[in-house]
Parts: sequence; C-alpha cells; structure tokens
Amino acid sequence: MKDARALGLIQGAVSDQIFPRIVNEETSKGAWDILKQEFRGDKQVRSVKLQGLRREFEYTRMKDSESFSVYVAKLFDLINQMKSYGEELPRERVVQKLLISLPRSYDSICSVIEHSKDLDTLEIQEVVASLKNFELKLDRHTENSTEKAFTSLNIDSKSSKNGSFSGGNKSQKNWKGNGKNWSNKSNSNPKPNASNEGTKTPCKH
Repeated sequence: MKDARALGLIQGAVSDQIFPRIVNEETSKGAWDILKQEFRGDKQVRSVKLQGLRREFEYTRMKDSESFSVYVAKLFDLINQMKSYGEELPRERVVQKLLISLPRSYDSICSVIEHSKDLDTLEIQEVVASLKNFELKLDRHTENSTEKAFTSLNIDSKSSKNGSFSGGNKSQKNWKGNGKNWSNKSNSNPKPNASNEGTKTPCKH
C-alpha cells in the first residue's frame, strides 16, 4: 500500500508530457529510476552538465538594463540546478558572487557591504535585502531625473513653438504685404486704350 501510494504521488507530480514514460511502471522505484536516469543521467552525464553550470555561474553578470530582482532569481535558479547535481556552494561564495557580478551603478553599496560586514558570516538574505533597497533608491532617482528632463523638454518645446509661430505670422504678413504691393504696382499702370494709342511713342525695347 505504501508503494502504491508513493507511485501515485510520483505520477501525480509529473507533467502530462512526462507521465507516459512512467505509466507502465508498477512500482514507485521503477518510476523513480526512469526519471532519475532521464533527468540526471549517469555519472558522466551529470559531470558534464555540472561543468556547464559551473561555467555559466562563473561568467554570469547582471546587465545594466536588467533589474536586480530578475538577476537574483536567475542566479539562484542556477545555484539550485548545481545543487541538484551534487554541487553545494558555500554561503560566502554566493555572497562574493553577488557583489562582484553587479554593474558599476552598485559600486557604492557593494563597497559599504564589503567594508562594514564580515563576508564569512554574512547571510545571503541580508545582502539581497540591502541590494534591493539600493535598487529602489536608484529607481526613484531615475524617475525624478526623467520627470525633470520631460518638464524641461516640454518648456523648451512650448517656447520654441510660440517663437516659430510668431515668426511664421510675421513672415507670412510681410510676404502678403509684399505681394499686395507688387500687385498694386502692376495694376497702377492701366492698359492703354485705342483713343490715346496713337499719341504715345511706342517703346523701343
């Protein structure tokens, strides 16, 4: 009965895509061995996967455009994968990785943590909390800077718009006036009629 209950728990815990692979197993050990072989592999396969995870852990860095929360979730997911393959990272190693893998905007808070705390006894959760608080301050500073920039941009745009509008009216007014003067000038000389055509000297040009 215990084995049947364990088999039922395993079958209920896997996804619909994985379930067909263990549906014909009659014991919990048989189902477990199939899953273990497929997802963990033998010793050589685990060694190769673990080596790849180690390399990814060493070279992973937080991007400037990436939020700290997203980066921490990705980093700890990587650490959990390494743990599932038998690699248990010490606490101080994870703390060091966090502090050295952040962008330059976090240099000030990292320096404070390194000089005011004992990294050998510092808890990971404490470091993460401090860095998240610092991220909130950075976000508020960025929002304030963005608001000031947009405010300045709106003021400049309005001033530029008003100036160009006035200048446009002025130019348009001058142009209309000039056009009107030319039109009046051209209309000031009436076309000669037949009565005085003979008394005028014809133009030589």
